[in-house]
Amino acid sequence: MNRFPLTLLVTLALGCTSALAAGETLRVGADLSYPPFQSRDVNGTPTGFEIDITNAVCKAIDVKCEYVVSSFDAEIPSLLAKKVDFISPLGATEKRRKSIGFSDFIYHIPTHLVARKSTPLQPTPESLKGKNVAVQQGTIQEMYAKKFWAPKGVEVRPYPDQDAIYQDLVAGRLDAALSPSVAVTFGFLQKPEGKDFALTGPEVRDDVLFSIGSAWGVRKEDKKTQEMLNKGLAKIMADGTWEKIKQHYFGNIKMKVEPAETHNAAE
Repeated sequence: MNRFPLTLLVTLALGCTSALAAGETLRVGADLSYPPFQSRDVNGTPTGFEIDITNAVCKAIDVKCEYVVSSFDAEIPSLLAKKVDFISPLGATEKRRKSIGFSDFIYHIPTHLVARKSTPLQPTPESLKGKNVAVQQGTIQEMYAKKFWAPKGVEVRPYPDQDAIYQDLVAGRLDAALSPSVAVTFGFLQKPEGKDFALTGPEVRDDVLFSIGSAWGVRKEDKKTQEMLNKGLAKIMADGTWEKIKQHYFGNIKMKVEPAETHNAAE
């Protein structure tokens, strides 16, 4: 079930007095249905790894951040329509770079297949032929599955959010899901309902569709916001804030995109 209908736009203000006095506000597109990256706490306040990183960057550059909530696949259209100033981290793929710009890379996580431990399924079209495999709408996982698996007989089923995918996995309406592995590990597998599931097979990669890192999305012409985000990100990387937040959510898992591995996501 999608907890946040497409028509719902909820704005939650976060910031400090100095930023308000300066009159600088950045509206952030988010879906809040993707724990532990984005979700709501018991009070309804945005929380999660990406939210905490974004808040830290906004604090570092002394601006007020305002979260505008919608579904993931509505975020890029909202950005292009100027309903928001930037959107939560997403893979900086070649396809997306044709329509929007990106900040520097924030983190990287691999993509894996998740299925019941009792099944022999592997992330190949031969293994998944005739099976129902879920992907989140608008993601690189959806692009990959539709390009490489659907033409070979895999039933690729897009879902509005990860929570709906997890519910149908548990209910037996799905055979597997293709998802970012860290989100599955810390948002599903560690919960009681995920005890019978596991990541299976090697990392799923494609040099064209997949980005080696996730970054905030900005409009191509909005160099000011891009530069502000890059400045704030560099600051929290240098002072240890990024690492502290990452440790809080994911422990010692390596998620930083090393400079030697890539160029600026905006290029």
